[in-house]
This record gives sequence, C-alpha cells and structure tokens, in this order.
Amino acid sequence: MKNTYISLSDLEVYQLARELSKKAWQIFESLDWETKRVMGFQFIEATDSVGANIAEGYKRFHYLDRIKFYYNSRASLTEAIDHWLQLLFERGKIKEYVYQQMDIIAQKEEIKLSNFISSTYAANKTKNSK
Repeated sequence: MKNTYISLSDLEVYQLARELSKKAWQIFESLDWETKRVMGFQFIEATDSVGANIAEGYKRFHYLDRIKFYYNSRASLTEAIDHWLQLLFERGKIKEYVYQQMDIIAQKEEIKLSNFISSTYAANKTKNSK
C-alpha cells in the first residue's frame, strides 16, 4: 500500500486556520491605534499562531513532536477567541455579527484540531502495529 502525501494547503484544519487569520486581520485593520496597541497585536498574533503551529508541526518527523505543535495551535485558538475576541466584543470594538462569524469558524477549527491530534496518535499506533 502506497502512502499518499497531503499538502499542508489541502488540510481542512489548516484552511480553517487561514480563514480565521483572514477575518482576524480584517478586525485588526478596523481597530484604532490604541486598541491595536492594547489588544489588537496580541489578538492577531494568537490567531496567526493557530495556522503557524499546524504548519510547523506538520513537517516534524516524530509524531509526538507534531502533536506538541498541534496542542500549541489549539491553545492559541483558545487565547485568540475565548480571550481576545471576547474582550474586543465586550468592549464594543467589534459588532456581534463579526464576533459570531469568528466564533463559528473557531468552533469548527477546535473540532478539526482535536480530530487531527487524535488521528496523528492513531496513525502512529497503526504504523507501529504492523
């Protein structure tokens, strides 16, 4: 049986991360300078870190090394959405529909990331049981 390689850009978990980054950048650009300085830079860095950690982990050789980056990605997602995005909304810096759009994508991403972590563990078990 031949292994097939899936490129990073074809992974739905990575595509969702990029979609989050795109929407986060739109939010970031709309912020005034003071809000960017206080919250915006950390919000965009945490959001961009979701995809960056998936990318970095995807090319790691050992499965535990990959999983470490995927866990970092999931933690960055929590920081970006459950902390920074909520603060931006609570402080009236973004509208409710913008918050909801990001939250819907983030919920999908969290499920995909958890499944991606599980499948990475499972793939290693399968490989080692042969």
